[in-house]
Amino acid sequence: MNVKITTLEKIMTYFQDGMTLMIGGFGGVGNPPTLIDAILQAGISDITLISNDTAFPEVGVGQLITQRRIKKAIVSHIGSNPNAGTQMTAGDLEVEFSPQGTLAERVRAGGVGLGGILLDIGLNTIAEEGKEKVWVDGRPYLLEKPLTAEVAIIHAKQADPFGNLIYDTSARNFSPLVAMAGEITIAEVDEIVEVGELDPEAVVTPGVFVDWIVPSKGVNWKWAWEKT
Repeated sequence: MNVKITTLEKIMTYFQDGMTLMIGGFGGVGNPPTLIDAILQAGISDITLISNDTAFPEVGVGQLITQRRIKKAIVSHIGSNPNAGTQMTAGDLEVEFSPQGTLAERVRAGGVGLGGILLDIGLNTIAEEGKEKVWVDGRPYLLEKPLTAEVAIIHAKQADPFGNLIYDTSARNFSPLVAMAGEITIAEVDEIVEVGELDPEAVVTPGVFVDWIVPSKGVNWKWAWEKT
């Protein structure tokens, strides 16, 4: 019963130059290694990236930065990837910063179809620039716009053929929100089990948010972190 299970080759048509791409994970953990490698191998460029961060130079999403495939990054920080800072300073990479909680809420808002969220974070600072101010009960708020992407990619530990997902402990970070906010959501998965094998209480992302499942080739995380 291969309802949503597909091959890497078949989903590559979703990745195009100039696309908006949302990637789950934090500091590289939870980034989908096989999908990121496929994007690199395909030569996709001019990407607008939405991710919590830019990871490390040779880890996860950081590789897209290092190989200059990203034209704009919407993130909470870039401090762990010096290549991102260098490119931003040189004017080669546009970076839009959001505080981490704000970024998460903007992604969630995009996933559930909200028109925006109201926050008082950033009031009376440079963060106000270019943002609409809304007054509610006599108090000012900044209107933060929702975030969506043409394609969202995530990494899960287990899936069934319907796309119900379980994550590996903290690797679930941001991914449940990212899964909701893509026009097309592709999950790279370490293990695919039969329908009924997943504990319903352990499922974090329901299959309704997942369009395709691709088996992961895996990655040696210990080796990857030691390289940085």
